[in-house]
Amino acid sequence: MGVCFACAGPQSPRTCVPPPAGPVDTQVPEPDVVVVGAGPGGLAAAVAAGGAGSPVAGGRLGARAGGAARLAARHPLIDRARAHPRVTFLQRHEVWSAAPGLVLRAGDRTLRPRAVVLATGGYDRVVPFPGWDLPGVVTAGGAQALAKERGIPIGRRVLVAGTGPFLLAVAASLRAVGAEVVAVVEASRLSRWLRHPRAIVGSPGRLVEAARYLRGTALWPGQRVAAVERYGSGLRALVSPMDRWVEVDAVCVGHGFTPSIELAVALGCDTRTDPRDGSLVVTVDDAQRSTVPGVLVAGEATGVGGAALAMAEGAIAGLAAAHHIGLVDDRALAGGSAPHRRRRARRLRFADALHAVYPAPDAVPPDETVLCRCERVTVGRARADVLRYGIDDVRALKLLTRVGMGMCQGRMCGRTALALLRAETGQAPDPVAFARRPFAFPVPLGTLADGGDDLA
Repeated sequence: MGVCFACAGPQSPRTCVPPPAGPVDTQVPEPDVVVVGAGPGGLAAAVAAGGAGSPVAGGRLGARAGGAARLAARHPLIDRARAHPRVTFLQRHEVWSAAPGLVLRAGDRTLRPRAVVLATGGYDRVVPFPGWDLPGVVTAGGAQALAKERGIPIGRRVLVAGTGPFLLAVAASLRAVGAEVVAVVEASRLSRWLRHPRAIVGSPGRLVEAARYLRGTALWPGQRVAAVERYGSGLRALVSPMDRWVEVDAVCVGHGFTPSIELAVALGCDTRTDPRDGSLVVTVDDAQRSTVPGVLVAGEATGVGGAALAMAEGAIAGLAAAHHIGLVDDRALAGGSAPHRRRRARRLRFADALHAVYPAPDAVPPDETVLCRCERVTVGRARADVLRYGIDDVRALKLLTRVGMGMCQGRMCGRTALALLRAETGQAPDPVAFARRPFAFPVPLGTLADGGDDLA
């Protein structure tokens, strides 16, 4: 028996862990349970499933590990997963595609487990603004990954902007590798936390962590970067509403995270819109079961909430996977998952507060803004095409404007494109259209030709 780990989507730099040392082992028996994702949720699921008597894990661990992953690497859960006799790591494998019937492709292998736990994490949410496509303007997660993995600052003089507590961690990582962080431009105000006393009292460790990150940080609350333009050999950013231009080498922007749900959609799982932030997430029940029998989902894919929440959900999902293949009965599932459900409830309260304190903007940017960076489509051109051709659905928008047809397949521009379509038509477009991707990652043609019929 076994459990498989595989990073299956653009992971948040805080959610993957470094690969265990040693050679890559691809000669493993067919697993009963495959855990896709090597972050907190995936590790917790593997340990829980293994303890119940099930697992073999498959997947590449930590190619996108990043600095926060090294913080996570000190967690005892990682050692437990690595040492577990029924958990096998398939290193440097990515689950790049999936099909109904619980068929997964990881590297050049086809896996057909009896149950799948998807803990695929999330990636930086991109909010386009004038100049966001310039060299030197990067996502906050990308800047942190470069600093943590390579010890390289994205620039000598850097501005960190957007919203959410992750910005403070990014600023600390940049300072640690020698960058001068001019300021953290935070769109929200910390006073919003006063409306959520239960969340604060229930997570005292977060207060200590925030205080540590704030030390030595110039925080500009209630501000945002309205535009970036080239200036000399670097950049300058317009901070609004203070109406101040700041000269920097790089601008790191983050507005939270987008759930990675491509594999869940490919497997046929139902989705819903998270009312807290408008993200498309996988629909699950109290045991983290999706609408597809045998597919469990944990972590950011069910709603962005951070590592601690993902661990609680992963443990529940792992036990539910063992229950699905008959290794534990109803009573054992209820009893074993009870403490994790209580932790999940506490962490959900804190996650709800985070979404309320740090709302992500959803306004359509000015017409001159590049909407789709891959295809070089501006907001103005997309708007004009919507009006000229009477576009009222995502498929037509993609075909006529090329928005979402490039390398990222709408991961960066999809949400803003939906907002544009909604604003011009007055209708709510189907968000699944940007999440329905045959391949979660680009793969060599040779890999696709060698056994690609499994996913036809």
